[in-house]
Amino acid sequence: MKQITKYAALAAAVGVVLGLAGPGGASATPADPLKWATCEGPGLDPRQQCATLDVPMDYSDPDGRKIQIAVSRIPGEKPSAHRGALLLIPGGPGGDSLADPSGKGQKLPQSVRDAYDLVGFAPRGMAPSTAVDCKLDPSDLGMTKRLPWPAPDGSVAENMATARRTAEACARKGGELIRHISTANEARDLDRVRAALGETKLSAWGVSYGTYVGAVYSQLFPHRTDRIVLDSNNNPDPTRVTRDWLAAFEVGVEDNFPEFAKWASRPGNPHRVAATPAEVRSGFLRLAARLDRHPLPWPGADPDRLDGNVLRQTMLSSLYDPDDYPTLAKTILAARKGTVPPVPEAPPESVLQNVAAVGVGTICNDVDWPESAAAYQKNVYDSRAKYPLTAGMPRGPMVCAAWPYEPKEPAVHVTDRGPSNILLVQNERDVATPLAGARKLRQALGGRAVMVTVNSTGHDAYLANGNACGDRTVSRFLATGERPDRDTYCA
Repeated sequence: MKQITKYAALAAAVGVVLGLAGPGGASATPADPLKWATCEGPGLDPRQQCATLDVPMDYSDPDGRKIQIAVSRIPGEKPSAHRGALLLIPGGPGGDSLADPSGKGQKLPQSVRDAYDLVGFAPRGMAPSTAVDCKLDPSDLGMTKRLPWPAPDGSVAENMATARRTAEACARKGGELIRHISTANEARDLDRVRAALGETKLSAWGVSYGTYVGAVYSQLFPHRTDRIVLDSNNNPDPTRVTRDWLAAFEVGVEDNFPEFAKWASRPGNPHRVAATPAEVRSGFLRLAARLDRHPLPWPGADPDRLDGNVLRQTMLSSLYDPDDYPTLAKTILAARKGTVPPVPEAPPESVLQNVAAVGVGTICNDVDWPESAAAYQKNVYDSRAKYPLTAGMPRGPMVCAAWPYEPKEPAVHVTDRGPSNILLVQNERDVATPLAGARKLRQALGGRAVMVTVNSTGHDAYLANGNACGDRTVSRFLATGERPDRDTYCA
C-alpha cells in the first residue's frame, strides 16, 4: 500500500442527484468482506491493516469493468464500546487518507478511538487504487500552471493554451477511467466500502473537498449515515461546484492576509517585513508587480524563476496554516534583496501526475465549465480590480474550459432531506474554504445540520487550526452523539 507522504496536503491547493433515484441512489449491492493484510510503508501504526475492494468503473453498467479501491483501517480499541466505522474523507480532489488512521486519526480522543474503526482510503484514480495519469508535460505540473494565474497584464491566453494542452493529454492518455472520476462516483464507492466493512451505517470526518464528498454521500445514501462531521466546508452550488471553490480564493485571501500582515509587522518577529500591517500589504503588491516585470532566476525551482505569480502562489499556499507564514516572509525578504530562498522540496513527478489527473477528472466531470475565453477574460479583469492580492486567478480558466467531454450526470443537489445528524465545523478565517461558502452548505442542509463557527485562522479546523472549544464540540458529537441545539460560535 501507499507509503505515508507529506505530499498529501498538495491536493488542497488545487483546488467538490436528487434523492434516491438514479444509478447511485440505490443501496450498494452486498460486497465480499475485505481481506485485511499488513500495510506496506514506513511510519505506519503496526495495527493498521490494508485491503482492496472491487467496484464498478461505471455505475450505470454495474456488471461491467471493475476497478480497485484501496482501503485501510485501525480497529476500534475497545470492543465493548464499538459503534461502527469512522471514515476519514480526504481533501483534494487528489488527496487520499490511507495513512490517516495512523496519522491524524491518532489525535482523536480515546473515547472516539475506542468506539470506531478508523478507516482511510484512496479515491478512485488515486494510486494505489486503480490509478489515472494524463502524462502531462512536466512544465504543466507546477501550481502556477495548474491554477490559472494570468499573465502580468491580466491576459488569460496562456491559461487557455495550458487548458487545451492538459485536456488533450488527458483525453489521449487518461484512459476510460478518467471519464468516470467524479464526486458522485466517489460517494458510490464509499457505500461499497461500507457494505464490505459489514456496517449498516457509516460515520465520517470529511475535510475540505471531503466535506463535499460527505455532503454528497449524505444526499445519495441518507439512511446509511450515522454521525457526520464536515470540517472546512465548500459551497455545494450544483450549477458551479469547483468554479465557486476557485472563485472563493478572492474572499479567502482577503479574510486571511490581514492575519499574516499583523504577524509580519510584529516587533521582535525575526521575519518581520514591515512596520505596520498596511505596509505589509502595500509592499507585497509592489513586490509582486516588480517581479512581474523583472523575474529573478531561480535554478532548480519549478518554474525556474521567481516571478509575480510564484510570489502570489507562495502567499496563497502559506495562508493555509499560520505555521507557514515564515515561508512567505522569507520569500519576500529574499526577493527584495534580489535573491531567492532555497528551492522548495517538490513531490516526485509520479505523485504530481496522479494528483493532477484525479483533480482534472473530478472538477471537469462534476460540472460543465464555460468555453469562452472572452468571458473568463472579463471576469479576470473585474477580479483584478476588486481583489488585487489574487490578481484575477480565481476567475480564470482551468483545464475544464477545454474539456472535451460533457458531464455524465448533473452535479448532486445537496438538500435538507434526510436525518439530522451532520455537524459542520468551520474556522472564521479560512483561505481555501471561506466562511461565506460554508454558510451556503449550512443553508443547503437546513435542519439536517448544525454549524460551529470557530474564531480561528487557517484551513482545517478540528484538531488542527481550530480551538479547544471547537475541538471539544466535535469530539463530544463523535463520542456521544450530543450536538449543539443550534448554530454556535466558539470564541
